[in-house]
Amino acid sequence: MTIRTLIMGAAGRDFHNFNVYFRNNPDYEVVAFTATQIPNIEGRLYPAELAGMLYPQGIPIHPESALIELIEEKGIEQVIFAYSDIPHEYVMHKASEVLAAGADFRLMGLDNTQIRSKKQVISVCAVRTGSGKSQTTRRVSLILRDMGFEVAAIRHPMPYGNLIAQKVQRFAELDDLDEYECTIEEREEYEPHIVNGVIVYAGVDYEAILHRAEEEADIILWDGGNNDLPFYVPDLSIVVADPHRPGHETSYHPGEAVARSADIFVINKVDTADREAIITVGENLRSLNPNAIMIEAASPLFADDPAAIRGKRVLVVEDGPTLTHGEMAYGAGWVAARRFGAAEIVDPRPYAVGSIKATYAKYPTTGNVLPAMGYGDAQMRELEQTINNADADLVIIGTPIDLGHLLKINKPTQRVRYELQEIGQPTLEDILKEKFGR
Repeated sequence: MTIRTLIMGAAGRDFHNFNVYFRNNPDYEVVAFTATQIPNIEGRLYPAELAGMLYPQGIPIHPESALIELIEEKGIEQVIFAYSDIPHEYVMHKASEVLAAGADFRLMGLDNTQIRSKKQVISVCAVRTGSGKSQTTRRVSLILRDMGFEVAAIRHPMPYGNLIAQKVQRFAELDDLDEYECTIEEREEYEPHIVNGVIVYAGVDYEAILHRAEEEADIILWDGGNNDLPFYVPDLSIVVADPHRPGHETSYHPGEAVARSADIFVINKVDTADREAIITVGENLRSLNPNAIMIEAASPLFADDPAAIRGKRVLVVEDGPTLTHGEMAYGAGWVAARRFGAAEIVDPRPYAVGSIKATYAKYPTTGNVLPAMGYGDAQMRELEQTINNADADLVIIGTPIDLGHLLKINKPTQRVRYELQEIGQPTLEDILKEKFGR
């Protein structure tokens, strides 16, 4: 008899686990997905075109708040937990709810969820959202290109629109971002790669995506999202940690598992973190994985015109996921405002509207900064209105892309950029040349 299964997710790892393990598996019947973290995902359907021959009607996606009701009404026997950047304690609370409702609770490991490539794979992941994985991935991609390799970056999924249309996405030109109607969150990850001349793949079906990428790349670069485990078997695993959140490397799921499987640790942001925190993170990582190589790195800030910030009352806009489920109270924009002499960092909360206001209520640890939430046109317009409502002289944009190209902002702006710089030796270039040199 088939095991009636429900998959808890956030439109990423959940779909991947289904595609790789459950889609054509007659031993299981996936009755439903539940969704959280990402707005407007629940109430939809994982379509039959992606779900396979065992699911001709597709699979419904419900809000996670209906989890226990679904277990009881649908006779669910097994619940798969399949999303990331979650405290260990939270995972076990969810497990307790499921167990008390009568179902089994399961976390799936690497052997059942990773795909092996016929090309070499480098994975770049992190122990928490906002650790600096993106600039590390960009650094690795440029080193590989300078070594003469064709590189394809495959990005952790962010399929918030039409899932069928997003099965396999290829981004080689900036116009491709408009064609696929990418959200702010997607653009933040894809655009810097495209500007650097690196092709990006993303979507829903990561086996099909891999096959496409293998056709044009010498090396596959897994650009991991949140603090999730890589979808592909890596030949080299790089994991980034953040000393602004010491202790998180041992207390979040699946970040601790990511750390335990690393070949290289990059402790980022050492230029702005407390030295004792840096030491603590290093000791924690070494206790989890004593054989991994340890690299320290900085993320120096570059503003278009630092003098324009001095003495101004500024509104700071930061990367959304870093502030929300990443639980950071500030980011690069806030640091730049302080460093370059802003007279005041204006609190955005009194000016927030719609879903932006709701974001502050849901994530109360967010500080005196504005998360650049942009999951669709409506939320982008609410972000725009919040910025324009604010009583400020200047807007500092600390996101990986220039929001001024997407939003009509009624104030002067300054963009803050940051890239990875290793400190001391070995560097990432040293390691990559030793392993992949030709």
